[in-house]
Amino acid sequence: MTRTCRLTLHLIAIALFAMVIDPARAAEPTGPAPDPLSRRVNFEVAGRPAFVIEPPEGSRVDGPMPWVWYAPTLGKNLPGDAERWMFERFHAKGIAIAGIDVGESYGSPKGRAIFQKLYEELTTQRGYGKKPVLLARSRGGLMLYNWAAEHPELVAGIAGIYPVSNLESYPGLKKAAPAYEMTEEQLKAHLAEHNPIDRLAPLAKAKVPILHIHGDVDKVVPCDKNSSIIAERYKAMGGEMTLIDAPGQGHNMWPGFFQCQELVDFVIARFKQ
Repeated sequence: MTRTCRLTLHLIAIALFAMVIDPARAAEPTGPAPDPLSRRVNFEVAGRPAFVIEPPEGSRVDGPMPWVWYAPTLGKNLPGDAERWMFERFHAKGIAIAGIDVGESYGSPKGRAIFQKLYEELTTQRGYGKKPVLLARSRGGLMLYNWAAEHPELVAGIAGIYPVSNLESYPGLKKAAPAYEMTEEQLKAHLAEHNPIDRLAPLAKAKVPILHIHGDVDKVVPCDKNSSIIAERYKAMGGEMTLIDAPGQGHNMWPGFFQCQELVDFVIARFKQ
């Protein structure tokens, strides 16, 4: 055997040994990842359109399906192309994505009740895990945070991309009131019962970790009236909260919001607890 052949075999042996001692490395896809959005399956729950996007068979894990709960889902355009990068990485780890269209609920009790129906459908009928990670984009924050505040023991973590967490900031009480079947004045009087920034105590008590990425010049959902308040209050309660600043970014489609490795790592790590 020539020296070159011996060297080649030696390098191959090292590579194979590395794969054995590092299962995560061995599991990394070697070819183009299947388009996760093409795997979307639509169905109905409580008369509302819902969906699941499950990972390919070769990526699935044993036991209940780990899943990310995405909101908002309005029509068939959300989630869309922007989320593809994240979803590819979730699928590579055997994680599904699911959601339901509850309309412009702004986190109202009726919307939360339909969310609960989706949770029950997935966990009791479809073999999904009991503790999803919630992924809130924009006004999806109102929906997911308000459901989470009432079911903190069912939440593995909350990730947010410029999520709304303050009804007074967005959409404003006048616009949100009809979804709550209240007048503006009534909603203001009961705001602490429905505003995510005022409903953090159950999540902190359950030790639910949170991560947001938010632009510092967002004028639609200002960070200082939403994510910054969550961070300040949650940490004061002893909760774990990471706020990633996106300098110079507003409420937009900047790729950095949707291709944030720290956010993806946060989500995946929640399923390794």
